[in-house]
Amino acid sequence: MIPFDYHRATDVEDAVRTATSRPDATYLAGGTNLVDHLRLGITSPSLLVDVSRLPFDDIDPLPDGGVRVGAGVRNSDLAAHPTIRRDYPMLAAALLAGASWQLRNLATTGGNLLQRTRCAYFQNPATPCNKREPGSGCSALAGWQRHHAILGASEHCVAVHPSDMAVPLAALDATVRLTGAHGDRGVPLTAFHRLPGDEPRRDTVLEHGELITAVDLPRLPPTTRSAYRKVRDRASYAFALVSVAAALTVTDGVVRDVRIALGGVAHKPWRATRAEETLRGADARPASFRAAAEAELAEAEPLPGSAFKTTMAREALVSVLTGLAEEGAR
Repeated sequence: MIPFDYHRATDVEDAVRTATSRPDATYLAGGTNLVDHLRLGITSPSLLVDVSRLPFDDIDPLPDGGVRVGAGVRNSDLAAHPTIRRDYPMLAAALLAGASWQLRNLATTGGNLLQRTRCAYFQNPATPCNKREPGSGCSALAGWQRHHAILGASEHCVAVHPSDMAVPLAALDATVRLTGAHGDRGVPLTAFHRLPGDEPRRDTVLEHGELITAVDLPRLPPTTRSAYRKVRDRASYAFALVSVAAALTVTDGVVRDVRIALGGVAHKPWRATRAEETLRGADARPASFRAAAEAELAEAEPLPGSAFKTTMAREALVSVLTGLAEEGAR
């Protein structure tokens, strides 16, 4: 057993001050990912700062018509909230596609964003992994590759981000609210997670001791249709091979606005900006959607074992966009 200290934070300032005082301290909320890593020996912090009782469990309207989701809101409560179900259905669908009811009842909004890859080599301390031990190598390059990245990977890491929730948040242009030793700041969700580059150990741009306090969702136009689709090996309790979050606004048969993010294909939720640029102003029809998907995936560099994901991502994206266009035309 690896001993560690435990501190229950009384407020945000206490949490940040305590975590910042120890270089290997980490926050504990729902613990659905962290506790697994403690048991596996993937991480061994000397101090756990419990933030689960801080007042971050509200879902409140913002002045601009958007919504602020507290970092401590449980995934099950967020998925069931009437405002989320009505105004952000792809977010509710993504939450319900993740994990199990038991885990969703514990997992928090902030913790979901911080969960680490489920790469089999990262999860196994007996194998080399640059994300776990920098410089040790990436076992996946010559190993089992089915769940690995096709976009944005590097020679140091080909792991993918596991979150379902983060994919629609990327498409929605959500903002992550942070509090740290140097004050408060907001980081766009699309900039919050990192690609591996030559420093795969760092998943996010968080500074040590920074605490996620909330996630802000902007208001979507009332004519926008959105959906989330997850393709996986089995119907429940499985991570995405490929997922698609899309929001589509069509007027008179022309795409006026579109937001797309892909999951299961990169080290972070992948905002499909090339596809979006291709679609804006185009006819809302399958041929346009296919051209957009092909533009986004033109630079895909899959490993032999993950090459099928390129076709899977293209077909899933075309199918989701076609369905949204047909729904809007009814």
